[in-house]
Amino acid sequence: MTEQVAVIGEALVDVVEGGETHPGGSPLNIAVGLARLGHPTTLHARIGTDAHGDLVRAHLDEAGVALGPDTLVPGSTSTAIARVDAEGKASYEFDIDWDIPVPEVTGARLVHTGSIGALREPGATAVRAALGAAAPGTLLTLDPNIRPDVIGARDEVLRRVADLAALCQVVKLSDEDAAWLAPEATLEQVLSDLAAHGARFVVVTRGAEGCLALVDGAWFARPARPVVVADTIGAGDAFMSGLLHALLRDGTDRLLAAGEPLQDGAVLAALEAALTSAALTVARAGANPPTSEELDEALRASRE
Repeated sequence: MTEQVAVIGEALVDVVEGGETHPGGSPLNIAVGLARLGHPTTLHARIGTDAHGDLVRAHLDEAGVALGPDTLVPGSTSTAIARVDAEGKASYEFDIDWDIPVPEVTGARLVHTGSIGALREPGATAVRAALGAAAPGTLLTLDPNIRPDVIGARDEVLRRVADLAALCQVVKLSDEDAAWLAPEATLEQVLSDLAAHGARFVVVTRGAEGCLALVDGAWFARPARPVVVADTIGAGDAFMSGLLHALLRDGTDRLLAAGEPLQDGAVLAALEAALTSAALTVARAGANPPTSEELDEALRASRE
């Protein structure tokens, strides 16, 4: 199996109130994050041939992300109008077109999906088919990154998340995702439910409170790194790319994919990398995940 990561999901342009435009979309951000951290990454998305598409492609080229064969299509590129409040927290209004053929992910060591791409039809069916066709031994990962206004009926989304959690060994979500999925449940209950569907490594981010993880029945709680927040755009995506980077770096992905037990140290190392990646990203404007050099330096500094 080649050392390749495949990411499936939306690539779009964030149009910030005031006129600024930035490439975005959770799967795109995670693909960029993984490529910056040194992992050969292919993004399977839907990118138009307009000016917004040119902006997205230039961003992906700069990071070294390859495009899946059916990613470029005639027409417009999806957009999200981003509004940032006084605390730096972003909200979005989407204009999405998500109709894709089933991506070919044969040979990938890791396949990640999430957000609108994993949950909005008609593309969600193609995403599910791609994950279901992945070769044995492939690590499958999910970040639902719930966007209620654009993903369809609640009951169908809940069914789809449960179905994907049964396929994926790793599931990451935010506390806001958890509250939408199960408004009356505690975070522990939400993670336990996802694990009951089949996921081995489930983790919820809690903003300034850090993260909580359930891995093969064991609980792990880690604090966030202290940081002056510029904005939170891309924070969860940087957490996910940092997490997946550490799993790949340490070979923990192979243990997860093979159903073999994990050592506590491997779990803590992955969470440390994820939290550090997120902290570096929120300290600067926009979805700007760290390079491998930046992440390694920050991890070394945290241990001194």
